[in-house]
Amino acid sequence: MRQIKRWTSAPASLLLAGALALAFGRRSSLAAQGAERPPNVVIVLVDDLGWRDLGCFGSPFYETPHIDLLARQGMRFTEGYAACAVCSPSRAAILTGRWPARIGVTDWIHQGPNERRAEKLGRFLDGCVKAASRRLMTPINGAFLPHGETTLAEMLKPLGYIACYIGKWHLGGAGWGEQSWLPTTQGFDFNIGGCRYGSPGSYYDPYPKDDVYPRTAFKARKAGQYLTDREAEEAVRFIREHKDQPFLLYMAHYAVHAPIQPKKSLLAKYLKKSKTSGQRCPEYATMVESVDQATGRIMETLDELGLTENTLFIFTSDNGGASHVRCPRRGIPATDNSPLRRGKGFPYEGGLRVPFIFRWPGKIPANTVCRAPVNHVDLAPTVCEAVGARLPEDRIIDGVSLMPLLRRAGSIPSRPFFWHFPHYWWGTNVRPYSVVRDGDWKLVRHYETGKEELYNLAEDLSERHDLAPRRPDLVRRLGGELDKWLRNVGAKLPKPNPDFAAPRAGKRAASGR
Repeated sequence: MRQIKRWTSAPASLLLAGALALAFGRRSSLAAQGAERPPNVVIVLVDDLGWRDLGCFGSPFYETPHIDLLARQGMRFTEGYAACAVCSPSRAAILTGRWPARIGVTDWIHQGPNERRAEKLGRFLDGCVKAASRRLMTPINGAFLPHGETTLAEMLKPLGYIACYIGKWHLGGAGWGEQSWLPTTQGFDFNIGGCRYGSPGSYYDPYPKDDVYPRTAFKARKAGQYLTDREAEEAVRFIREHKDQPFLLYMAHYAVHAPIQPKKSLLAKYLKKSKTSGQRCPEYATMVESVDQATGRIMETLDELGLTENTLFIFTSDNGGASHVRCPRRGIPATDNSPLRRGKGFPYEGGLRVPFIFRWPGKIPANTVCRAPVNHVDLAPTVCEAVGARLPEDRIIDGVSLMPLLRRAGSIPSRPFFWHFPHYWWGTNVRPYSVVRDGDWKLVRHYETGKEELYNLAEDLSERHDLAPRRPDLVRRLGGELDKWLRNVGAKLPKPNPDFAAPRAGKRAASGR
């Protein structure tokens, strides 16, 4: 089996800058805290942040100095992948280390009658969603993260960790009666702001409440306060109150998900800033920087309390950048994922590739870059190895620990990555698909037409040249891998819709490209 080990180091000047920045932070005293204390874990998950939305990943417009510093102080992965091109499945994969199709959550969790009925019954629903305007019937998506799944918070509990969830949950709600699928029923001691909904509705306090959709579970406190600032305040408070015991802080920002509402104190700067050809929405830029500021506040608090060197810090996004969302009043995309193709929801790199940054001073070499493909399913195994926790032994864990790569002490086995999205999204702009990436080769299968596309990512990162007609041998091999995986995980597949009504002559169906 081919081993993966692709590292490079950034220029020495950047390495020195990162080392000096750490030197100014207060070092942790393991003697004072107890030599046996396991490391703290901080995970920052940003909603809809694109692969190129950070300065350290090449953004020419957005300003992210704190996250860029985090990357200089640790390791940046250039081929990091979300477990899905939309949010809820990726969130389930991060917490469990398992493919979304194995869990049964393969789409973002809606708030319709199927979800309400599933919550009342306490189980997933069988059957399909059928609409006369759609060629395929699609499986009913899982309505919550099942309690039978073991989350990262539960994996760390035996070691004495206290776990706090802040921000967007979107893996089930309070349910009915005694049923609940909120973070506090999944191993977290605190849930601050998380609920069944995936969009905050407003980024300004007071936030929507009760049964208004969309909404958060944040209570009104400071009129006009920006939501990302509120999340940062809660994170800092949690760290200060629990600095004397090992903790898991899971900061799942609602930003930069729509609605595109600016942090007003930053807007003037971006209105004046020279625009680039792609990333040029000032309102979205302030949202990105608000996340950077929140990350900076966490980093500064860890420094102040002497916790930095005993904290594994992980930064990523739940899916590719939402390039389909429009910038307010400007008629342009909110962001641009170029050179990657398309964005959130789509089976192409713009929808699947996301930033990955790991920092652990003294354990992870500073200012390093790794080109090994990694995935959200790898996060739980990585954290467990880092802190000495045990993975569940009664189920398949699909991810692998990245610690050999992070320590630059070894390699990990090469393995294919799979994505399964048997649903429609954004109307019918995104249609049901499955994907496999093996090495540099990527196969995209479209269920409506049966068409399969083949790309060589090493030579064609933008996926402009479909090589399927020229390489039928690879199409067969990768298609066979995909078929085997779909069977092994028990993936639900779309089915032909007997009631499909084709568009009338002269009317064109929405494009899937």
